[in-house]
Amino acid sequence: MDGDRQSLDSLLPIVYQELRRLAAAYLRRERPGQTLQPTALVHEAYLRLMRDRPDRWQNRAHFCAIAAHSMRQILIEKARARGAAKRGGARPRVTLDEGLVGTDERSIDLVALDEALERLAAIDAEQARLVELRFFGGLTVEETAEALGISPATVKRHWTVARAWLARELSGSPPP
Repeated sequence: MDGDRQSLDSLLPIVYQELRRLAAAYLRRERPGQTLQPTALVHEAYLRLMRDRPDRWQNRAHFCAIAAHSMRQILIEKARARGAAKRGGARPRVTLDEGLVGTDERSIDLVALDEALERLAAIDAEQARLVELRFFGGLTVEETAEALGISPATVKRHWTVARAWLARELSGSPPP
């Protein structure tokens, strides 16, 4: 475990700024009044990662994928807590565009996205994981391919299909 801790300590500074940038992008899309700060989100994800098994992390892309999953769970928990406190209200829409991570204008209903991702995982777990890596992890097509052990062409195909499926699910349209 000591060696695992040392490898994590050497990896964290390398990916810290990237994780903080992603966390800041997620939080900018949250509703006004959000009290969670990017640094706090990254630190909370780090604490969860330390409870995980660092020996199973294969590489930087894999670590970022696990960190993205942790940040997703933290954001979902916070969104659900806010929703429970307010008991409803209109939920903003989510759009899964390629440039979503870098934009400020779009707000996201993380609970609706999480629920849709759970439904997608029941149908196709690999596509759900791919969306998590691309959207929450901010991984490139190549990094996602490496993390999933598939080709970049397959990532592109699955990303297109998953985005279309999620867009339909989130819009409330019935299946064709």
